[in-house]
Amino acid sequence: MSVSRQLAAVMFTDIVGYTVLMGEDEEKAFELLRKNRRVQQPIIEHYGGNWIKELGDGVLASFQTATDAVLCAGAIQHACINTPGLQLRIGIHLGDVVFENNDVFGDGVNIASRLQGLAPIGGIWVTESVYKSISNKKEISSNFVKEELLKNVKEPVRIYEIKIENGHWAGTSVSVAKGEMETSIPEKSIAVLPFVNMSNDAEQDYFGDGIAEEILNSLVHLKDLKVAGRTSSFQFKTKNIDLREIGEKLGVRTVMEGSVRKQGNRLRVTAQLIDVKNGFHLWSEKFDRDMDDIFAVQDEIALAITEKLKVTLFEKDKEIITKTYTHSPEAYDLYLKGRFNLNRRGRFILIGMQCFREAIAVDPGFAPAYSGYADSCALAAFYNFYPSREIMPKAKESAFKAIEIDKTLCEPYTSLGFYYAFYEWDFTEAKKNFQKAIELNPAYTVGHFWYGMLYLSWIEINFPEAQKEGWTAIKIEPFSAIAHAVQTAIYYASREYEEAVRIGKLAIDLDANSYLVYKMTALSFIGLNKIEEAIEMIKYTLKVSNRFQWSMYDLMWAYKHLNDKEEIKELINELKERASREYISAFNMALAHAWIDEIDQAIDYLEKAYDEREPILLTIKTWPNVPANLKDDPRCKEIIQRIKFPAS
Repeated sequence: MSVSRQLAAVMFTDIVGYTVLMGEDEEKAFELLRKNRRVQQPIIEHYGGNWIKELGDGVLASFQTATDAVLCAGAIQHACINTPGLQLRIGIHLGDVVFENNDVFGDGVNIASRLQGLAPIGGIWVTESVYKSISNKKEISSNFVKEELLKNVKEPVRIYEIKIENGHWAGTSVSVAKGEMETSIPEKSIAVLPFVNMSNDAEQDYFGDGIAEEILNSLVHLKDLKVAGRTSSFQFKTKNIDLREIGEKLGVRTVMEGSVRKQGNRLRVTAQLIDVKNGFHLWSEKFDRDMDDIFAVQDEIALAITEKLKVTLFEKDKEIITKTYTHSPEAYDLYLKGRFNLNRRGRFILIGMQCFREAIAVDPGFAPAYSGYADSCALAAFYNFYPSREIMPKAKESAFKAIEIDKTLCEPYTSLGFYYAFYEWDFTEAKKNFQKAIELNPAYTVGHFWYGMLYLSWIEINFPEAQKEGWTAIKIEPFSAIAHAVQTAIYYASREYEEAVRIGKLAIDLDANSYLVYKMTALSFIGLNKIEEAIEMIKYTLKVSNRFQWSMYDLMWAYKHLNDKEEIKELINELKERASREYISAFNMALAHAWIDEIDQAIDYLEKAYDEREPILLTIKTWPNVPANLKDDPRCKEIIQRIKFPAS
């Protein structure tokens, strides 16, 4: 028996989506496995590697040097680009391992395996020992990702992402797992950070955020200027992070930051445009004005940015930058407050709705206020804050009014897409409006991820296109937890639970306070039958949301997997008692009764959801938590036929 202990680079690769494919089509799965061997074996041999064994759809190989392992991984990922259907994750660790005959053992193998499970699709993640070994290689660059405690590993592991710049292959970013990493940052590029609230009143935070968002929105249409997305830029609010690091993370050369002090009708706004490479101020200004002048201040700042960055401005561009939607400071202030609360989600949506309504009352010609009101009405129906029949017609009316005033706004078309899909079930009109929103503003993140999840995933059941829209949204807003949460939902619906959990964990890293992030990651854990992890997350969402009904149903779904009908019944009774005080989803109640095999009651609630046009009803064909005993019932099939889903 030959046993030796050596320092070696261990590489572990894994095929993305193989388990799901095996469950659907064994012949295709085995062909993909053979294709994987044909790709990897000659490349591993070329770089002096030792093909040790296959573990299911995984490949374990070792190398004498970390450089050989990393270059081999890069060549493999490059080959995958030209190999339809083959997508890999790769993890590499350099450490002591034990070779016995033709096998290898030790912590190094475990660490490499754990790393590939965390890596993005098409990505290569390595440990610090590998990073240190390759740090002087010009053709290899790396980024620190995070420090994480891996299962069965005593100490936290520092994880790095590898990019190989050889003119042929480039790795993927941490978040944009399907988008190619930019190899250079455009000179004409900017991130607009939230303006710091210098007032004594913390409730004035919305105003600084609003000014920054309006400046950003006025610039985003310029083809000659790359503008980092709102959510990604705002991720750095209140964080003491060096501007150079912000520039690197957002892929921009310049950053606009500022502050605002608002007292009564008086404003003091300061703004600075900074080159992140050297910290030099390219431009700075202080404005002491009345509220009536806020629009002129925003225009002046936006135009100064274009001048200093030498952005080509056509007359039409200048008109858009200086466009004023309202001349009422009061209406504008209410609008900013509404948008601030809408972005916070949860029951803040209802506060935003009220602010938009008041802004419209002050200025009936204020198109963005109508658009905001349409958004908030649609979301209020989606989250079951109001019955659809009560609130969805208001979304349609307000969206049409916004378009009547200004046809260039993209947001109301997204609201109409939602309305036609989830209220009138006019799916042709829904798709047309979602696509119109994206056509008007290709950088509108919400348009991409709502179209991907709500329409392509739930209605057309076109998961590849839905995922593509989701990745587009993440590429635009790589630091948006909501975009990642929606992509988690898309992968959950397609039953690619491992990828859903991976994206969900990235989302949690981006925003550990996001309700939707935890909800979707928990459901994905249930898909992997990791019920304890799911219940822990769901109980957290119950706590932070004051026992929001969605979390109650998620907990029931987890208990269903434990066959705990008594716990489910207790939760059902609690929600039925609450139904006298708040709107409770009939569709989710139908699922709950189906989980405890009360099918007649489930069908009654399903009919109610149909009559009330509940948006969540349209998950009935795709979501894994719709049980077979319900879907197979002829009465349920008849309801699905009545909805008249498009052919998939």
